[in-house]
Amino acid sequence: MRKRFALVDDDPNVLGMLKTVFELEGHEVTTYSSSLAALEGVTQNPPDCLLTDIMMPELDGTELTRRLRQIPALKDLCIVVVSGKVYATDKQRALDAGANGFIPKNRTNPESIVAEVLALFSDTMSIGFWGTRGTMPMSGPQTLRYGGNTACVSLTFPDGHLFAFDAGTGIYALAGHLMKLGKKLTGTVLLSHPHWDHINFLPFFTPLFVPGNQFEIVGADQDGVSLEQLVANQMDGMHFPITPREWGARVSYRSISEGVHEIGPAQVHTMLLCHPGNCLGYRVEFAGRKIAYVTDNELFPEDSDMHSPTYVKRLTEFVGDCDILITDTSYTDEEYPKRIGWGHSALSRVVKLAKEGGVKQLYLFHHVPEHTDDDIDKMLNQALALASGSNLVCKAAEALETVSLSSV
Repeated sequence: MRKRFALVDDDPNVLGMLKTVFELEGHEVTTYSSSLAALEGVTQNPPDCLLTDIMMPELDGTELTRRLRQIPALKDLCIVVVSGKVYATDKQRALDAGANGFIPKNRTNPESIVAEVLALFSDTMSIGFWGTRGTMPMSGPQTLRYGGNTACVSLTFPDGHLFAFDAGTGIYALAGHLMKLGKKLTGTVLLSHPHWDHINFLPFFTPLFVPGNQFEIVGADQDGVSLEQLVANQMDGMHFPITPREWGARVSYRSISEGVHEIGPAQVHTMLLCHPGNCLGYRVEFAGRKIAYVTDNELFPEDSDMHSPTYVKRLTEFVGDCDILITDTSYTDEEYPKRIGWGHSALSRVVKLAKEGGVKQLYLFHHVPEHTDDDIDKMLNQALALASGSNLVCKAAEALETVSLSSV
């Protein structure tokens, strides 16, 4: 779809290169070499998206962004700061002023800038499955398709902000992917709970060691032990030779419980799940879309003394109308009676939850160690049969699978 872009930069070479690339993509472009001229021109004739440099005479790009955000008629204008100043403080200033995104200026590759702007402007999120197993990693020919790594799912927002749900062995694969991009990163690690299969590879998340990266680690305290201490305990020099003090990135912690939280560019709802210890489920709301990550969780049969209609009702509402639900579907219905009380769910209960909640896509997740690819195929076929007659789409989370989700 043809869009209207306004480019603000005092470097004529940069303006020329970006204008050419945008026009080759089929878009209309207006350029400004003066930020004051841009303020007047954009106010009178608003584009769909504005790109501005920080280091401008008269009015720097951050201040230009701030002034434009004070104009009610421009509240929906997409503003992207493109700058050679890549310090974390400058990026944060731009975002605080109201920019939708911040992209480092690359004079030798304007195509990469345009690609990032178009991705940001499209409000498209990307979900990556890096670890889909529970309990322990499994390797071998029987786990090639659905993967052998333990829990880690990424969600990348249009502005590049990264959510990493859990830090099982899968986070090592995510780290390798991110390091190949060669970009400074801003992100959030959202831990469901501190059982080993969900946190034990956080020390191997390489971006935490890179100066200039910024990460917040989010999760629940456990029995008086803070989230920061939970992370430090497995990196105390005895269990792991490197402590968090060696991290080069700027790392902060946020302890949360049930509630609604502003995290990165999204609104995140949390709910305590039916699992030993404090275990959080997350629902992310962004650009009209809802994505829920709910693991680990046990849905007891209705004839069980442990069944709580109130809890099921709350959980159904929590995942209600989600575009994607990624959730604990560890056992077949035949396996579950021997594992009741272990903190994980059987297939039919999960499909019922998704159907009653009006979920659009259900991803079977937390595959148990003994399940081979063929076993998971059978579970998926059972899920498809259970969902027959409804609008629910059932899939099984596959290793290294990427899913794109656009805004409404």
